[in-house]
Amino acid sequence: MKTKRMNPFKPTAGGEPPLLIGRNRVVRDFEKGLDNGVGAPGRIMLITGARGTGKTVMLTVLGDKARERGWEVLEETASSGLCERLVSELRTKEGLMDKLTIRPSVNFAGASVSLGEAELSPKRMPETLRKAMAARLDILEKRSAGLLISIDEAQAASREDMIAIATTIQHQIRERRNIAIIFAGLPQMVSDLYNDEVITFLRRARLNMLSDVSLDEVRNAFSQTFADSQMTISDSQISVAADVTKGYPYMIQLVGYYIWDAADIRDSWVITDEDVKNGIDEAHYDLDNAVCIPELQGLSKTDREYLEAMSQSDGPSATAEVARLMGKSAQYAATYRKRLLDAYVIRETERGEVDFAVPFLREYLRKKS
Repeated sequence: MKTKRMNPFKPTAGGEPPLLIGRNRVVRDFEKGLDNGVGAPGRIMLITGARGTGKTVMLTVLGDKARERGWEVLEETASSGLCERLVSELRTKEGLMDKLTIRPSVNFAGASVSLGEAELSPKRMPETLRKAMAARLDILEKRSAGLLISIDEAQAASREDMIAIATTIQHQIRERRNIAIIFAGLPQMVSDLYNDEVITFLRRARLNMLSDVSLDEVRNAFSQTFADSQMTISDSQISVAADVTKGYPYMIQLVGYYIWDAADIRDSWVITDEDVKNGIDEAHYDLDNAVCIPELQGLSKTDREYLEAMSQSDGPSATAEVARLMGKSAQYAATYRKRLLDAYVIRETERGEVDFAVPFLREYLRKKS
């Protein structure tokens, strides 16, 4: 009797899959950046792509690669107070005094002023963050280690925080310090950074756009992963499963997980056609709830009308045809096209054409219409 193993597929947000399908180049570029020393291009990286393409997974994997080399890793998600949290983490490591918790106060003109709060004002934040990072690097470099900072959902970071971080990193690189930084976020992050004249330094970052994976790679990954977990699955079943994913990374993990789980529920080590069917159905259900429904939340009625008009096409939609289906003028529809492009719910494929950024949103809207 074979020994039971845990399900090898990891569809949870940020969960590291058994195989980084189609992402080896990103990992290799980053590792070369760490190994080749200060100034190597892989040490400043932007990772972008649609929701569900594995950006958070990549941050996890690259953080592990840095730790394997003895580096310290600070992992943050962009939100209000990002720089304050970075300063706090930098100062609390290995005995550095955390000035944020002390907050000494003085009286000035009858008012109490906290020195800690003054130090962390937006105007002084670049200087404060720079000092905290330099002090941390002093300690790390004594043991020939470096510092990696990873920031997820970077499109949500405030401009002030991004300026402070970019300024700080630029200073550390000029001073030949052992520093690396990775930003992950939706594609609007890239356009925001490239269009900001104050943050031009980050234009030199290595850009990695995570897209869908080729179906040949998906088939190979399914074959290897099922075999490694001692599950027997036929080539035809693998092809069916791979085709359903459309190469969308999150769907790859969902389909693999639920097919494996369907056989495991039967206490069997042989995948049946029924397991494949049930697994695909479960994967679609989860994808709708985890991706499609949240994608539509917060959109206006007219935003949704634009998407519903797009869903009538099997592929990219002509913007003029979308406006016609909506019963609106091209100028009126263009307002909602821009809103959806900015939110990266849709993407521009060619001039005058748009498509869904998440491939399964079309099918979801068709089911609900």
